[in-house]
Amino acid sequence: MTGGTGGTGGPSVLGIVLAGGEGKRLMPLTTDRAKPAVTFGGTYRLVDFVLSNLVNGGILRICVLTQYKSHSLDRHISTTWRMSSLLGNYVTPVPAQQRLGPRWFLGSADAIYQSLNLVHDEQPDYIAVFGADHVYRMDPRHMIERHIGSGAAVTVAGIRVPRAEAASFGVITPGPGGARVDSFLEKPADPPVLPDAPDQVLASMGNYVFTTKALVDALQRDADDGDSAHDMGGSILPGLTERGDAQLYDFQENHVPGETPRGHGYWRDVGTLDAYYEAHLDLIADDPVFDLNNSRWPIYTHTGPQPPARFCAGGIAGESIVSPSCVIRGQVTRSVLSPGVVVEPGAVVQGSVLHDNVRVGRGAVVRGAVLDKNIDVPAGATIGVNPQRDRELYTVSPGGVIALGKGQRVI
Repeated sequence: MTGGTGGTGGPSVLGIVLAGGEGKRLMPLTTDRAKPAVTFGGTYRLVDFVLSNLVNGGILRICVLTQYKSHSLDRHISTTWRMSSLLGNYVTPVPAQQRLGPRWFLGSADAIYQSLNLVHDEQPDYIAVFGADHVYRMDPRHMIERHIGSGAAVTVAGIRVPRAEAASFGVITPGPGGARVDSFLEKPADPPVLPDAPDQVLASMGNYVFTTKALVDALQRDADDGDSAHDMGGSILPGLTERGDAQLYDFQENHVPGETPRGHGYWRDVGTLDAYYEAHLDLIADDPVFDLNNSRWPIYTHTGPQPPARFCAGGIAGESIVSPSCVIRGQVTRSVLSPGVVVEPGAVVQGSVLHDNVRVGRGAVVRGAVLDKNIDVPAGATIGVNPQRDRELYTVSPGGVIALGKGQRVI
């Protein structure tokens, strides 16, 4: 298998990453950036996870379709994801270009339809269409092999999630034997449960492998339908399912080189503040549920030339991720610190996620919070100590996570 059209003579695969979502449920972290550009795990952006999975899996020609507030995302992709031009490989951001008239993308299916020139240029045998907002490791080669063997128009990756969360996903009903997709319902209010688990549904991960002709034909039919929502999960997948052309791929069957037994099958949709916060807690245990250290399947990113973290007299950090160029003079526990964070003497940071260049002043307290970049917490200030006051001043999630946007002033 090769990315794009060159290489070893195997079937060629073009990667298309859908990265145009607004990310409203992650506000205020998405006030000034697209959701795939949000920092995660100290040094990464959310988009780094899907791109690392595709590249590690040998898909080396990838188009990232962007739209909303995409400047920082475009810059990150352009500066970080530089592939070998000698071999014709690339990861490139593709903004909405109004190729088909004076309109932006109407939905994820329309985004691909308006970008079909990329497909015509590469002429791949298959197209891997993956979402950009999830934290996971996945070897796409196994899914692609299954798809090729099935002869289906599309193969959909599915994962079990609690029934209570079904309204956030496309829900799959598998056919007899579990190989075929019998129905695909986008964010149903009354989802069909699994026969062996009445409290669970089979959710779409937003990762699809298409046979190229089948995708192009489906997109054309969708574009001609004036009543369509022009969405992959709401339009394209239900249509192909009704034709009997959709195949299921169970994510639990996917094995990544170097994975731990505990980390097998890990996948998180971090589309809300609570999910984003909880996914960070998965990183910091002694035996983390999701271990960022896997040299056989690395998550790639670029942080620039930064010095190591520095712990000064009295500076302590436990059960935490501390990124380069941090300076720790106070106490940090169960937290994730991005590059350039400074914690002054007497300051306490507990159960928090601090993005780039946050400064926590002398004697300040930060608990259960997510602070976006360039925030200055003044000496003696508190966040996460007085719940009523926090709700009056800041964004507080349903689960009680306090969130401040980029550069927001701390009272």
